[in-house]
Amino acid sequence: MKKINAVLGVSALCVSLYAQTPAELIKKAKDSGLQPLPSGKELKDYQMQKIKEGKIAEGYAAKLTPAQIELGKKLYFDPRISKSNLISCNTCHNLGLAGVDLVPAAIGDRWQPNPSHLNSPTVYNSMFNDVQFWDGRSHDLGDQAKGPMENPVEMANKAANIVERITSIPAYVDEFKAAYGNNVKIDFKLIADTIALFEMTLNTPSRYDDFLNGNAKALSKEEQEGLNVFIDSGCTACHTGINLGGSMQAFAVVKPYKFAQVGGFKGDANGMVKVPTLRNVMETMPYFHNGQYWDIKDAIKEMGDIQLGQEISDKDAQKMETFFKALTGKYPTITYPILPASTNKTPKPVL
Repeated sequence: MKKINAVLGVSALCVSLYAQTPAELIKKAKDSGLQPLPSGKELKDYQMQKIKEGKIAEGYAAKLTPAQIELGKKLYFDPRISKSNLISCNTCHNLGLAGVDLVPAAIGDRWQPNPSHLNSPTVYNSMFNDVQFWDGRSHDLGDQAKGPMENPVEMANKAANIVERITSIPAYVDEFKAAYGNNVKIDFKLIADTIALFEMTLNTPSRYDDFLNGNAKALSKEEQEGLNVFIDSGCTACHTGINLGGSMQAFAVVKPYKFAQVGGFKGDANGMVKVPTLRNVMETMPYFHNGQYWDIKDAIKEMGDIQLGQEISDKDAQKMETFFKALTGKYPTITYPILPASTNKTPKPVL
């Protein structure tokens, strides 16, 4: 009997040592660098800081006004900023599809695939990335918005033609005046910056954020277990911060990436690659920079192999997938805008 009691005592000790309360897991997550989406005044302050750092709409007093956001939304959905009049920001970053296009490689002007077979990252929560683009070449959304418009295999337009198209439409000119004042100078930078202001509103708070903010019941027991496995596996070395990603990190540090040859993308000059956000990850397949995995469990196991040097079991991959479902957030309500009509002065599309 004493021996049995002793065994039971050891078992109870083990349980007490390894049992983890929600409060302890929340602390563990925050100690690992995970942060909830800001809200209220904290969110506004964050947006203003990002605007200041990126010099978004510099020289104009008010920022993120309803008029600016609505104008930015129209520009985001307007295909006339492309050479062909067929491609808008929403084409590759579809707000009805978690901000992506659900194809392995982005398709642009004249149905050209991205030459490096790069996958379109989600636009949702993109404000919380440290950098933009897979090679991290932009540090703010305003600068990022310029790139696709002039890229020959994306929208394939020219800055001067974009400005001419927008300013040829009196309704757009009036909306720019309403957004920035009668003395507004409508140039390429302000067009891109206005799109960026709209994008700054595309944030998706989730139950995961509620949990980090102290609501112990926001995540189920299984989701909490998945979060714990996620942390213990070392995933937060890269997938950390507000966006569970968004910074530049070394890629394939232990083993080569299985599909590295698809597109041949090598990252930036130092071989660093932007870590994709895990927010809404269950809806942003296919995964990796070249979109080679459609099942999140396969992507998890590949990352464990090439980044962490460990074999993640099917069981643990399933647990992490369960946690990832809690990262699907509440999408903002987006009403598709009626765009202002072109005029006889509006430059014609080039097909």
